[in-house]
Order: sequence, then C-alpha cells, then structure tokens
Amino acid sequence: MVTKTTKPSPAKSGYRCAECGHTVAKWFGRCPECQAWGSLEEVGVPRVRIAAGAPSSPARPIAEVDVESAKARTTGVSELDRVLGGGLVPGAVVLLAGEPGVGKSTLLLEVAYQWAALEGDNGPTLYVTGEESAGQVRLRAERTGNVHKSMFLAAESDVAAILGHVDAVNPGLLVVDSVQTMSSPAVDSAPGGVTQVRAVTAALVALAKERGLPVLLVGHVTKEGSIAGPRVLEHLVDVVLHFEGDRHSALRLLRGVKNRFGPADEIGCFELVDRGIVGVPDPSGLFLNRRDTGVAGTAVTVAVEGKRPLLGEVQALVARSHLGTPRRAVSGLDSARVAMVLAVLERRGGVRLGDADVFTATVGGMKIPEPAADLAVALSVATAARDVALPPDLVVLGEVGLAGEVRRVSGVRARLTEAVRLGFTKALVPPDPGDLPDGIEVRSVSDLASAMHNLQVLRA
Repeated sequence: MVTKTTKPSPAKSGYRCAECGHTVAKWFGRCPECQAWGSLEEVGVPRVRIAAGAPSSPARPIAEVDVESAKARTTGVSELDRVLGGGLVPGAVVLLAGEPGVGKSTLLLEVAYQWAALEGDNGPTLYVTGEESAGQVRLRAERTGNVHKSMFLAAESDVAAILGHVDAVNPGLLVVDSVQTMSSPAVDSAPGGVTQVRAVTAALVALAKERGLPVLLVGHVTKEGSIAGPRVLEHLVDVVLHFEGDRHSALRLLRGVKNRFGPADEIGCFELVDRGIVGVPDPSGLFLNRRDTGVAGTAVTVAVEGKRPLLGEVQALVARSHLGTPRRAVSGLDSARVAMVLAVLERRGGVRLGDADVFTATVGGMKIPEPAADLAVALSVATAARDVALPPDLVVLGEVGLAGEVRRVSGVRARLTEAVRLGFTKALVPPDPGDLPDGIEVRSVSDLASAMHNLQVLRA
C-alpha cells in the first residue's frame, strides 16, 4: 500500500511597509500608502484556515455593558485633563511626543506626582526611565518639588524587566520615558528600530488592556516634527498628544492629535517656571502685546483651539527688496495660506507687493493654522505697506477667498465674547455673523475693499 503525502501549501510572499504596515504583493521602491522610500520588507503570509473557537466571554447588548470601570480619573493636572477629555481612562495608552528639551519628562513627572498625591484608590505611580539614571530623575524631582512616598522609580531599558516591576509595585499609573529606548529580548534588533518599537509598544498595550492600567509613553520626534518610528505606533495607542513650544519662550501647548475617549482637537497651555511646569488656564493675554496706540503692520484675531478661543496678534513687515526675488518669511502661520492671501491682496486689494520683502509672524510662539486669520494677515500686510495703524481695540475675523471675498467662520459669538472680556470694543467680521455679544461695535465686511473702507471709518 502506497501512502500519499500531501505537501503543505507554500506561504504566499508579500512585502510590508516598516513605517505604516501596508502590505503589497510585489516590491516597490516607495510605499504606495505612506510614500516612504525603501521601507518595504519581504514577509511570508502563510495560508492558514482559522477554525471557530470558544469566546472568552459571551457577547452582550451594548446597553448592558458596565461603564463604571471605564470612567476617566483625573490626573491632578487640569490642563492635561482638558486635553484628555476629563482624565485618564483605565487601560488607556497615551503617547506624548515633542522635540528634545520641550518639557515632556518634566510634565510627566508632575503628572506622576499629582497622581500619587491624590487621595483614594488610584494606587502608586511607577516611573520607568530609559534615558536617565534613577539619581538624575530624583534630582529633577527634588528641584521641581515632585517627590512623594507613593512614587516608585526604576531605570530600565528591558520591557521584560518593566513587567516585573509592574508585578512587584502593582501601580495605578505607569510612565515609560521613552518608548524608543526600550527593547524586547524576543526581538533581535537594536533599540529604537522599527521592529523593536512595534514590539515594545504592543507589549505595553497588552499590559494596559489586561490589567486596566493607564500607561503614559514618551515618544521622540523626527526633524520634520512627526513622531519617530513606524506609523503603526500611533495606531496602536489610544491617545496621541504633541507637546509644542518655542525654545526661546516659556509657553508650551499640549495639542491632542488622536483621542479615542474625548475630543481630538483640544489644547492645554503650560508655562515653564523655575520649579517645573504649571498650567495656564487663561492664556489669551500671553499672545498679545497690548498698546495704547496702534502700530502699523499689526492685527489682532481670535483663533479657536478645540473649545477654547485664544486671542493672537499677527504682525507683518513690508520692506523694499534689493534682491531679484523678494523674500517671503512666515512664522506661526500656514505659509501656503499666507502666499495665497498676499496674491489676493495684490490683485484684489490694490496693494503692490511684487518688489517688496514680506515677513509675517505671530506673537509669543502661537501657531494659527486656521483660515479665520486670513483677514488679519491681509490687513496687517496692507497697513505695513501703507504705514498706517489699525485701532488698538480692534479684532479681525474672516477667511479670504481667491475672489477677494470674506467668508464666514465658525464660533463668531464665542470669539467676540473672549475679545470683549479682554477689553476690545471694535470688530471686523464676515457677513451674517449671527447672534453677537454686547459691549462691542461690530462691522460686517463682504470683501477686502469693504474691509479697507471700514478701516478708514474706524480710524476716524
């Protein structure tokens, strides 16, 4: 009797992007999904038929699922709670990224202290550092006043050792600084590599979900400002936060990029001081240079970050150019929108800029990417070119279109209410602004020509 053997079906070859995880059938020099060069690696995709198995728990109607165990708990840092949507959810994994020296470790040390100091059943805090020694972290904690008996500190770079520390301490909050310095013994690659970062993050996510333990991860950024490592890192975690700030300014902004448990567009404001970092609940005044008289080339606008209106000052300088190609420099604004506004201002507003250097910037390191600042940019450049000043108590709102029209923006009432609170009494807004607050003189403008005319009236 001849026994017939059946060969197993061969694995299907494919290529996976190390940056975003996208899989394709053949090799490309550039990933079709994330456009990264040289990131495709060959992988074997075995043909496996998965049989049905017993579920770990039966499915229940969603209305019967208990939500008490998933309610957010305050961190003790109000500005961080604002961005998170109320606090940390048990089992949530939060990735905090930012440039070197911006204050990520200082902020998380404050969070670790506040969590440990809160009364109740939060449990102790475990702070794991892979970039500094335990003594260095202790010195910084003493300088900032963040030493508590319920804070535990470990200097480790092995994720297996971190799991051992979690078993020993049984913390209520785990802080890992940073994920790029950690490594897994099961992966044969250098710390910080794509494979290691993915493996370490997956292990920490599994730990968080299994124990209901909130985990805060520090992440590095590239020179372009994006989070270092594979893009799949951002997909694995629940919350992604960016810590931003000018190196020459004490103000720091914590911006939500992704949030599965709350708003994804909220910001928190902090200020670096000698004894660490403190929240700034009312930051509008930090972005203004209040003057009794107007200055040519300045305009005040109101940006909305999440639910928070922030007053910011846009400054412009127009000078005669001695170069063949005039310079265009932008700081704190969207350079593409500024270029468009300059073209519209020259073509529709009659302001000659073709032979002039134009510099535009915001005050205090504030970033205003939204189109609601278009009219403020246009008027600041126009007044700088003509050497006239806007009234010091005037705020300007509106998006500028290619035809020179001024378009409506959202939240006009909330923006003007904040302006009134800070003492502004006049405003230029788009048509049909809706319900308006008391205490401010509002003029609607439909296009740039109408805005210029109203400026002459307001200055009279």
